[in-house]
Amino acid sequence: MTISELRKKFVEGSYTPVDALTDIQKVIDERDGTINAFVDVFDDAMASAEEATARYKTEGENAPALLGMPIAIKTNILIEGKRATASSKMLEHYVATYDATVITKLKEAGALFVGATNMDEFAMGSSTESSAFGITRNPVDESRVPGGSSGGSAAAVAMGAAVAALGTDTGGSVRQPASFCGVVGYKPTYGSVSRSGLIAMGSSLDQAGPLTNTVADAEIIHNIISGKDPLDATTINADTYPLVPLKDTYRIGVPRDFLGTGIDADVSAVFESTLTKLKEAGHEIVDVTLPLMEKGLAAYYIVMPAEVSSNLGRFDGVRYGLHVDGADLLDDYMLTRAQGFGEEVKRRILLGTYVLSAGYYDSYYGKAEQVREMMRDELDAVFKDVDILLTPTSPVPAFKIGEKSDPLSMYLADIFTVPANLTGVPALSIPAGTVDRDGVLLPVGVQCIGPHAGDARLFDFGKKMNGEL
Repeated sequence: MTISELRKKFVEGSYTPVDALTDIQKVIDERDGTINAFVDVFDDAMASAEEATARYKTEGENAPALLGMPIAIKTNILIEGKRATASSKMLEHYVATYDATVITKLKEAGALFVGATNMDEFAMGSSTESSAFGITRNPVDESRVPGGSSGGSAAAVAMGAAVAALGTDTGGSVRQPASFCGVVGYKPTYGSVSRSGLIAMGSSLDQAGPLTNTVADAEIIHNIISGKDPLDATTINADTYPLVPLKDTYRIGVPRDFLGTGIDADVSAVFESTLTKLKEAGHEIVDVTLPLMEKGLAAYYIVMPAEVSSNLGRFDGVRYGLHVDGADLLDDYMLTRAQGFGEEVKRRILLGTYVLSAGYYDSYYGKAEQVREMMRDELDAVFKDVDILLTPTSPVPAFKIGEKSDPLSMYLADIFTVPANLTGVPALSIPAGTVDRDGVLLPVGVQCIGPHAGDARLFDFGKKMNGEL
């Protein structure tokens, strides 16, 4: 059920938060032993459900917007008193001492937290295969990945273990698993949602966003967690960007020159079918040229590892997290990081340290930042002509577990999603159809990209496209 449907039943009393959590616990018991969507299932959730059920009896329609709504939270988002592992051995026993701002806002809205979801270690991956707590499987086809790094959150919603989940998106880590699992995923305008209390991967790229069954649900969650935060200097004011108006129909730009990059033929066919339907619904479809977008992947895999190298320097075995005794302090550092970090994390730290080194900073990191700024200018220019850009979310559907053992082939799957993170614009993935693989119909999504602060426009368009209006 959707948030609105659940709330109606909760207010009526025909179905209660206790009923919902009981049903969810059955799903987790039946499926999560195989799916492995959760790192932790919270044992105090039922007490919260009982409290919410009692409050609906006295408050009715006046109850907070998310009272009793079962929501799953990615394990790199801090909840006071709960483990925040980032799916790494480095933080296996770390218990958060405070709430992330997004958690504070969800608590104020009455949300019920089901558990902490699995992810690629420190959000580094596109398949949830790099977790120190085991891989997560796609509920649609358990032989395939759910995407990543928010694969656990996407799987939890897809298998019915939460009405919504929170993930983080650094280069597509909410949208790509949403596409693979057949749910809605949203990456907000950079700065519209606080990063305080999120375990950082790439500070100029990370944003928390919802995974839900409908666009309307994503909008509800986003509107609750967004806003200026004194604890995060990168959050923006309501007037930071010009007002982005809503329209009855939209002019949609399709970057054809960008779409020829390794896309499967049947995924392309689903995308073209979506364009036809949108045109029939009265929207205008135009081709646009975005020559720099194909450079985004290369720029991203320089900027992101550089920020990873900086952010993960704090995990040294001295202050908190894993500590391994060595012969001296340097040996402590080396042993702790060698045992605490997985292969993908080590790979990105090494790459980031290299591009930030004195001899290569200007050649690599400096150039990537220049490309990033040029990409922002390119998008600003195209949004003067069109209202929304449309691409496939991923060039491929969910792939088999272990299929992409070559890191470069995994990185290429992010080609359509990383530009939104590099430039800071909002992007929404919506289920658009299915493709057949080995007799299983796998979901694929389309990605809607808006201008800065165009979040409300994307939700409006997404609801029209998804038949929710």
